[in-house]
Amino acid sequence: MIMFWCQQTFSTLLLLVLSLFLTFPKSEAKYQPTWESLDARPLPGWYDNGKIGIFIHWGVFSVPAYSSEWFWWSWKGQPTLAVVEYMLNNYRPDFTYADFGPMFKAEFYDPNKWAALFKKAGAKYIVLVSKHHEGFTNWPSSYSWNWNAMDVGPKRDLVGELTQAIRNKTDIKFGLYHSMFEWFHPLFKKDQANGFHTQEFVKAKTMPELYEIVNKYKPEVVWSDGEWMASDKYWNSPEFIAWLYNDR
Repeated sequence: MIMFWCQQTFSTLLLLVLSLFLTFPKSEAKYQPTWESLDARPLPGWYDNGKIGIFIHWGVFSVPAYSSEWFWWSWKGQPTLAVVEYMLNNYRPDFTYADFGPMFKAEFYDPNKWAALFKKAGAKYIVLVSKHHEGFTNWPSSYSWNWNAMDVGPKRDLVGELTQAIRNKTDIKFGLYHSMFEWFHPLFKKDQANGFHTQEFVKAKTMPELYEIVNKYKPEVVWSDGEWMASDKYWNSPEFIAWLYNDR
């Protein structure tokens, strides 16, 4: 799934869902892990002037190619009749969502063609889903064992290949979407049951993965999604953003 948006329409939305822009020229200012300090940081000029961006939803949910990227939730979380019937009519009774993983082959994936298409479309920046709420990572994450694009399915670093194609072939800014939570991860469900007074999932998954994609791929946009589930204190959001602004 590829979605196009106009920056003038969605700029406010991007900020609300915690888009983090990493390529604004470094200054001597040091930002504190408080919203007052972080909100004082200006938008980078390239984003303010870029009118077209491309957001790419792509993952294991693309295999059933039905409903949306929330397919698993619509099947097992809060079941909807259409999705339940789709599975009953098309897959064996004991089929699990994990069974879609090996079927996600990405056999027609050509990142150079994608980059050329994005450039032809006039995009100034793109954002690729690195991980959605299902937990499958499109890069070989050290924190998603046997549920990532190198271990299962494509056997490729989908994020890394597109990063290189975009930077080698175009002047488009490269960004990554990353889900802060995972619907059915046992550590997240444990924190949720504890009223988010514990942070086992954040410490074991969310923060390590975010640091990993930033250090490895150096995205110019980080779209971090899912913060509505708990407070910024649970997610360590101010601390992470301060690190991005000051050190990356």
